[in-house]
Amino acid sequence: MSRSQPQGFTPTGTISTPKDRRRVVFATVVGTTVEWYDFFLYASAAGLVFGQLFFAPAGPGIAQILSFLTVGLSFLFRPLGAFLAGHLGDKYGRRVVLMLTLIMMGASTTLIGVLPTYEVIGVAAPVLLILLRVLQGISAGGEWGGAVLMAVEHAPKTKRSLFGASPQLGVPLGLLLASGMLALMAVIAPGDAFFAWGWRVPFLLSFVLILVGYYVRKKVEESPVFVELAERKEQTRMPIVQLFRKHSLLVIIAAFVFAGNNAVGYMTTGGYIQRYATDPKGPLGLATADVLGAVTLSAVTWLLFTWLGGWLGDKIGRRNTYIIGWLSMLVAIVALFPLVNSGSIVLLTIGLMLLTVGLGLTYGPQAALYAELFPASIRFSGVSIAYALGAILGGAFAPTIATALVESTGTTVSVTVYLAIMAVLGLVATLLLRDRSGIPLGPDHEAEQEVSPVRGLSKV
Repeated sequence: MSRSQPQGFTPTGTISTPKDRRRVVFATVVGTTVEWYDFFLYASAAGLVFGQLFFAPAGPGIAQILSFLTVGLSFLFRPLGAFLAGHLGDKYGRRVVLMLTLIMMGASTTLIGVLPTYEVIGVAAPVLLILLRVLQGISAGGEWGGAVLMAVEHAPKTKRSLFGASPQLGVPLGLLLASGMLALMAVIAPGDAFFAWGWRVPFLLSFVLILVGYYVRKKVEESPVFVELAERKEQTRMPIVQLFRKHSLLVIIAAFVFAGNNAVGYMTTGGYIQRYATDPKGPLGLATADVLGAVTLSAVTWLLFTWLGGWLGDKIGRRNTYIIGWLSMLVAIVALFPLVNSGSIVLLTIGLMLLTVGLGLTYGPQAALYAELFPASIRFSGVSIAYALGAILGGAFAPTIATALVESTGTTVSVTVYLAIMAVLGLVATLLLRDRSGIPLGPDHEAEQEVSPVRGLSKV
């Protein structure tokens, strides 16, 4: 082992002690949970209150569309966050990027919690809201790549998918925490009180959570793969240029793998189902607390199936797990709106929980799948940019598209068709990739890693 490597690491990129493994898993789960709590809190609030508080002069229908557009707008800035984080992460390490993104996300969310509404400061209110959402988008674009690489590059070869699922668990946990806090505040401060001040409390809580996340992440050592790159002075000077020069098609295909998952997931994480089901002028008019409770329960099942997806990814391969997930998702998509439109909160909950089966199975193994697609020297850039582009193609405007489709067609069948198309695109993209489970991740094996995993271009 090199003298400059941190204690506990081996040159093969694994951790030698159970204590170190637990520390990495815990840090990635806590950090990503805090990040996605902030991100999903905004999306849920956009569906519940932001339209009326920040965009009311536009009229009820347009105000809600504008509110959902701010959710999607942040996705357009994810690639900027991914480019910046990829460049910094491939040159200076994964750990420093994770600390920066955590602080940026937490500060933005806390400031939203004290932001005056349109009634108080006029047009400056939605402008400031959009600016803070943009900062959230930049942070989210940089966060994911660093978190998953810290987990996967530390993992034993036979447990990469399970280790990689640890930061993925932060997404349903973040949704669980965000929905749970909003549901609690809807009970504590119902009706007008929720609009007046109740929605602000979960945003202000972010300040405390960010301190916890920062403390936990600060105690985690740098990725052993990056340590090897750094001590050999093999960091790529312009990793993004190298990525697109050699692997542009791979980036696009990997983006579509995530786009299918993200479009379907943003029916809840983007706030669409919450708004559709609780709109007092809509077809259902269900109680806000009840719907948020249903979303919270679905976050629990999403969490379980994400873990299961990570576990299966090591047992039957990333690609096979994905295929099972896509097929499960298509069945749930067809069932979703008939269950939601029943007007029964029990059936709505069942519909959302069914949806999480496919969501979890196509999300749990994603970290390992992505990490094994790209060479070590440009891996941070590769996974971050593919993820950010997939988010734009998938979830960025899914709530807005769904709202517009129902407005124009008068039926949720159009939304079902849209989501099914996105899931099929994800399935096709998955089938275009070879399963590279277990491929060496260290810089010694760049030649093997450079061979394209896209079917029809080369053989592994």
